[in-house]
Parts: sequence; C-alpha cells; structure tokens
Amino acid sequence: MSLRMLPEWDPHERVWIGFPSDPVAWGEPLAEAQRQIAAFANAVHDGGRGETVHLIAKGAEATARARDLCDDGVIIEDRLIGDIWLRDTGCILVGGGSDRIARNFGFNGWGNRFSYEGDQMIGRELAEAAGFPVTDCDWVLEGGSVDVDGEGLAVTTVDCLLNPNRNPALDRSAIEALLARDLGIDRLLWLGDGLANDHTDGHVDNLARFVAANHLVIPEARDADDPNAAVYADAHRRAEAFGCKVTALPSVGRFEQDGEAVPASYMNFYIGNSAVVVPVYGSRYDDAALSALDTLFPRRKIIGLRADAVLTGGGSFHCSSQQIPF
Repeated sequence: MSLRMLPEWDPHERVWIGFPSDPVAWGEPLAEAQRQIAAFANAVHDGGRGETVHLIAKGAEATARARDLCDDGVIIEDRLIGDIWLRDTGCILVGGGSDRIARNFGFNGWGNRFSYEGDQMIGRELAEAAGFPVTDCDWVLEGGSVDVDGEGLAVTTVDCLLNPNRNPALDRSAIEALLARDLGIDRLLWLGDGLANDHTDGHVDNLARFVAANHLVIPEARDADDPNAAVYADAHRRAEAFGCKVTALPSVGRFEQDGEAVPASYMNFYIGNSAVVVPVYGSRYDDAALSALDTLFPRRKIIGLRADAVLTGGGSFHCSSQQIPF
C-alpha cells in the first residue's frame, strides 16, 4: 500500500511559510503583505503552543524585516525562495513517524505563467535540510490543487488537474493512478471550475476544503453579483452526488483589486495545531464565516486575519504554507 498524505488537522511537527521578499514582484503592497504573512506565522506559532514555524525569506533585507515582525520563537531562514507559495513549490510529506517521505513534484510556474529563481529547488532544499528522504515524482502537481481527508479521499478540480498546460499527455485515469501511487489517494472527487481570475487555473484550496473525513466546506454565494455563484453551486452538487457531507460557508462576495474581481476566499484557511487561521477581507460576511468554522473546529481557536495585500500576489495563507506532519 502506498504511503498516504495525512489530513491537515493531524498534528504537525512544523510548518514552512514563505515570506514576501521581492520588491519587484510585489511592488507597493510588499510591506503590508509582509505584515500580514508575519501575523499569520505568529498566529500559527501561538507563543509556542501551536507548532514550530520556519518562515522562509530571501536576502538580508527581507530576513531582517521578518525578524522585526515575528514573535520570538518563529524561526527565520534566509534561502533562495522564488515566490512565497510553498504549498505549490514545497514537497508534500507522506507517511508518518520514521516512514515520512517528501514527494517532490514537477513545478512549471502554474502552467508556465510565472518563473522565479528558486521555485524549482526550494522544495527539495527544505525537505533535505529537515532530514527527510526525497522522492522525485515525474509529473507536475501543485499542493494547492488537491485536498485530502486522510482516509484515501481527495478533492480537486478539472479546471486545474486536467488543464493541458500542466500534464498534456495525462488523462483523468492516468492522474488518478499517479495520485494513488504518490499520495495514497484511492478515491478522487472531481469538481469543475475554480474561482474566476485565479491564475492557478482553479486550485481547490480556494473552493472546497475537508474539515473531517468525507466532510467538505464549500462557499455559498449570498449576493447577486458574486462572480463565482455558479462555480459554488456546481461544486455543492458534485460533492453531494459523490456522497460527501457538505457544509456551506458564506462566500466573501465580489472582491475587486484594481477594478477586477479577484479570488478572495475564506477556504484558504490553514489548520494549525492550536488555531485555524482564516483570511478575511473586510467583507460583511467575515464574521459569519469565522463563526461557522468555530463550530466545525471546537478544539481550535479561529483567528481571522486580513489578507488583502497577500492576495495581490495571487494567493493567501494556505497557499504560502506547507505543513510537516509527525
């Protein structure tokens, strides 16, 4: 039997989080994005009550900035990280205890859209520094494109995993076979499209997340101008038809930056050892989403943190992180 990717709510030994470092790539939002990611790191660390946090920055200036913003105990590392999205460029750990192995997947800049020095090597570098054996996997997969319940079930989107800009020679059955081989996934729920204007081609961690075995949370549009109303409704239908329990959370609603609707989503939360950290955007639905998650995670604190500056870079808290299970 293949080693299995564990669910995010299982205990973590540590987490890697990317820190915005490149002023050219980030532009004017850089300083605020740094503050928001540092606040995320501090919340996950939780004064030592949460988990060990390794914040990965690039260069002396960004490293010093991270040290200024982070609490004592957050480990700051200066490495050649490309963009901050370690969910996609970092390795995915499978197995537990002494059997843990880091799966190092191919990465092509989200369908050859973006290329930053360090993206190709940072996953292996971090895994080897942590002492894990690394297995190279001979196909392109980003961690944000799959979510698992720990019992062999995963969810993804056709929009991303069957996009010809990733693995043009692989069809649905081939991808399912590779997920079984590399991540121990034996059942795969295929949702349709991802969120509008998501440059990842619809990563599922913006659309649907497992909160327990066979139990998904999926947004629900509350406003007539929500650009993703049809996407959410279709995801609900597919998940329920597959046999999953589905809990609806309110969508952020239409959220614009520079006059364009962008993929702001509460689904990009991170499930830490002591807290669930949720991106919020000043929407009138922020409090309702946090309250719903509080019901689903009664043993963890629910912490909402602003993530609008981080979103200018194309993602949010979950996208910037990659956990290491025990």
